[in-house]
Amino acid sequence: MSIDAIASMRRTAFTIGALPYWWPRAATLAFYADLADGPADCVVLGETVCSRRNEMKPGDWLALARELRDSGLEVVLATLPLLSSEAEWRAVRELAAQEEFLVEAGDASALQALELAGEQRGHAPRFVIGPHLNVYNPDALREHAALGAVRWSAPVELAAAAIAHVNPPQARVRGPHGEVATEAWGFGRLPLALSARCFTARHHRLRKDACEFRCRDDADGLRLDSTEGQAFLCINGTQIQSAGLHVVLGEWPALRAAGVERLRLSPCSRGFSDVLRTFDAVCNAQADATDALRHLREIDLPGALVDGYARGAPGMAQALA
Repeated sequence: MSIDAIASMRRTAFTIGALPYWWPRAATLAFYADLADGPADCVVLGETVCSRRNEMKPGDWLALARELRDSGLEVVLATLPLLSSEAEWRAVRELAAQEEFLVEAGDASALQALELAGEQRGHAPRFVIGPHLNVYNPDALREHAALGAVRWSAPVELAAAAIAHVNPPQARVRGPHGEVATEAWGFGRLPLALSARCFTARHHRLRKDACEFRCRDDADGLRLDSTEGQAFLCINGTQIQSAGLHVVLGEWPALRAAGVERLRLSPCSRGFSDVLRTFDAVCNAQADATDALRHLREIDLPGALVDGYARGAPGMAQALA
């Protein structure tokens, strides 16, 4: 795809990924209130790490979803990507049964719940394929599209060429609701692994069921350094993240040419509004990516900028423009 063709494509949309950390209720609500006045297009709401986090209950997320929808944002409700109890499975089924908002499938259990809900309604549900689902080839995407997927959030380690192979921009995968849109991870700590064991509780020598909710003390997770003192990973309850903040501004032309229509920006506790405005300037107002990266390095973000996965390199590679 030529540069002229890229430039003629419609505006890049921004999805704000589900909040991966346990913030105080007031801080959570303030964060989402700020989004209503910015260039975000879509917000993913819900708990995607640990069901023991109860600062925001299901009814609270739904109330927030309606407020954000009324402010003009698209809202998607997320499911847990790793279930470990009947209560968690029941919560997934309840999300799949509601038709007020799109659901983002966190794992195969959500696909099953959505399929069951669709059979009861008599038509395929519309849903989003979350980044934790293993969709790495066109056949897999076609299977999900047949179930009702309308959007695919690519696994975080896929480079532009791989994304284009799975959902080619000139021959989009289609399902009962039309073409499947492609979204890529644009900013934030990368979700690398999930476990039934709580890494934060183990760090504090506590059991998972008596964790004292220590992850509330880490607004951006707990950084883990290598023996050489290099920032390596981040512990976030049952989740392991990258220490670096993945940022694709330098690779944006290649991603756009690969058919990426939306970028997912994952929340952090500092500088996020500035990040969102910077992405909008580069992706939709042709601002210089080198200047934008320089600006992001100067603000108070909770990690170094990396972009290795986006260009087919090790994920920890420092971001280039």
